[in-house]
Amino acid sequence: MKLATYTTASNTTPRVGVVVNDTIVDLASCGGFPSDMTALLASGIDTAAIDGALDAGERVPLGEATLKAPVTNPGKILAIGLNYGDHIAETGSEAPKHQVWFNKQHNCANGPYDGINLPVVSEKLDYEAELCLVIGKRCKHVPRERAHEVIGGYFCGNDVSVRDWQIRVPTFQIGKSFDTHGPMGPWLVTPDEVGDPHDLDIRCLVNGEVRQSSNTKHLIFDCYDAIEHLTQAFTLDVGDVLFMGTPSGVGVAMKPPKWLVEGDLVRVEIDKLGYIENTVVPEPADTVIG
Repeated sequence: MKLATYTTASNTTPRVGVVVNDTIVDLASCGGFPSDMTALLASGIDTAAIDGALDAGERVPLGEATLKAPVTNPGKILAIGLNYGDHIAETGSEAPKHQVWFNKQHNCANGPYDGINLPVVSEKLDYEAELCLVIGKRCKHVPRERAHEVIGGYFCGNDVSVRDWQIRVPTFQIGKSFDTHGPMGPWLVTPDEVGDPHDLDIRCLVNGEVRQSSNTKHLIFDCYDAIEHLTQAFTLDVGDVLFMGTPSGVGVAMKPPKWLVEGDLVRVEIDKLGYIENTVVPEPADTVIG
């Protein structure tokens, strides 16, 4: 099942819909279902019950909907670094002995087709195609063999990176957290429809040129490893998003580096999940207070 967060011209309040062919069915209008993705995840996504109620729901053409990030305001956005062997090789890094995680601030969450800001303070803007998962059940101390139980769904992500700000400090956090630098979507795909998340082709194209092409089977630490590891330290809450790392082909590793520039169109596509596509736009330079 594909679940999207969306608005329309006549209703600008974000709500959850089920994507059915070329339409979106407003889930709340089907009766008894939450209109917010985090609330829906917390209630448990009963795909059979949803399927049985769809005929009663209000539909809009997919082309008339504006898709938002599936989870519009995640409590935590966590990303793992150096999680594909070929990416480690291209960056000249050493393979990590332990999982390397960093935060992306929630302000970076962005829609699947919205603009990516070219920062005022840097021209070293880069892309990273990534598989994302969202937590569907609050969890702690989850063994690997049960990790699948807490995953609410999967979607595409782009861990947009401001490289000079990223490498200033070992935490990476600021360089990974600029506003708009976490586009996600186009919708949440439930685990029953995805099947094995560790056998999905993943690609990134810039202006139609393939820059990254791999498969999630090459993850060093997979989705279940990640959940086991993180929940040894802290609780994962419903709606938390994990970015699972990027394969080789990033702009910073090219000789010379190929930074994103204004007008570039960046597309991330993953088998069974669809694609996101974002244009690089100038960041507004206005001072904002209040």
